Amino acid sequence: MKVGLVHEHLAQDGGAEKVLKVFQEIYPDSPTYTLIYDKKRANTSFLNKDIRTSFIQRMPLGVKKYKWFLPFMSSAVETYDLREYDVILSSTSAFSKGVITLPKTAHICYCHSPTRYLWSDTHSYIEELAYNRFLKKFLRLYLTKLRIWDRLAADRVDQFIANSGCVQARIKKYYRRDSKVIYPPVETTQFHIADKVGNYYLTGGRLVAYKRFDITVQAFSRLGIPLKVFGEGPEYEKLKEMAKSNIEFLGKVDSEELKKLYSQCIAFINPQEEDFGITPIETMASGRPVIAYAAGGALETIKDGETGVFFEHQEWEALADIVIRFKPEIFNSQKIKEHAFEFDTKTFKEKIKKFVDDYYINYQK
Repeated sequence: MKVGLVHEHLAQDGGAEKVLKVFQEIYPDSPTYTLIYDKKRANTSFLNKDIRTSFIQRMPLGVKKYKWFLPFMSSAVETYDLREYDVILSSTSAFSKGVITLPKTAHICYCHSPTRYLWSDTHSYIEELAYNRFLKKFLRLYLTKLRIWDRLAADRVDQFIANSGCVQARIKKYYRRDSKVIYPPVETTQFHIADKVGNYYLTGGRLVAYKRFDITVQAFSRLGIPLKVFGEGPEYEKLKEMAKSNIEFLGKVDSEELKKLYSQCIAFINPQEEDFGITPIETMASGRPVIAYAAGGALETIKDGETGVFFEHQEWEALADIVIRFKPEIFNSQKIKEHAFEFDTKTFKEKIKKFVDDYYINYQK
């Protein structure tokens, strides 16, 4: 069975890239097809891999300003020559599912979400863009055309795997397809329980608008309770300006520092709605509870009252109310860590490999 891997683009180091890294470990001889590969931004683990890029890679500013080439991306993924493979395993939140395969080739798609800016988040996506009204109207027209392509591209997939139950529901809603849920991999064994907990709460990740770190900063600025924020992103300066002196911005931290931050925090604050959410799992693997907005993947990964607590409204007042009443002493660090093991990389590998093997055998019949 010859397997080919397809990924959106290698221009950052996020959750989707962690999934690809594990796919490459499962299928070490398989090349990876992707729109562009930015070696400066991507994880160094991809440096010695067989990465095959699209024509956008070779265009002027194709790597540095790859988002400018959105109108070409659907065509770019269709140019991948995948005729030699028995199975294509794609990792997608946008274009990868649109590859063209032979009838003999089984296309299994690990879907992080139906394209957010085309479906579930299309209105907020356009509203938040720093473009004038004319350009926004033009973009709406273009997204309509792209939405048609995206829906047709979903029909090219033979079998979907969803990264969570909420994504499974979106796949059913927008693509009218059934899917199997296999949660993303988390290296839970790399995290540890600290001997002593510090006097701070923790939040962080990619500091972008939709993750709603603003309500966390607002809540803690009013409470005066110590909060540490790790990560970088377009919201960094805005968040820093609204924060009071009890909030410390750490910027980008290395893996060892992050493990220490997780293990010694009172609790991790997760104010956003994520499709899955890796940072809460990493926190729980460190034995610490999570205070999360009650939506998305958090509802599937956090046990209320056992590994964390929820706040119902995505507003700073609701978060502040929970923090004031939060009692960290009621949580058992060992039990929290044991729960996190359910999402370990080893489990993910076993489930993916079995799923692909079984599906390919049935596909040949």
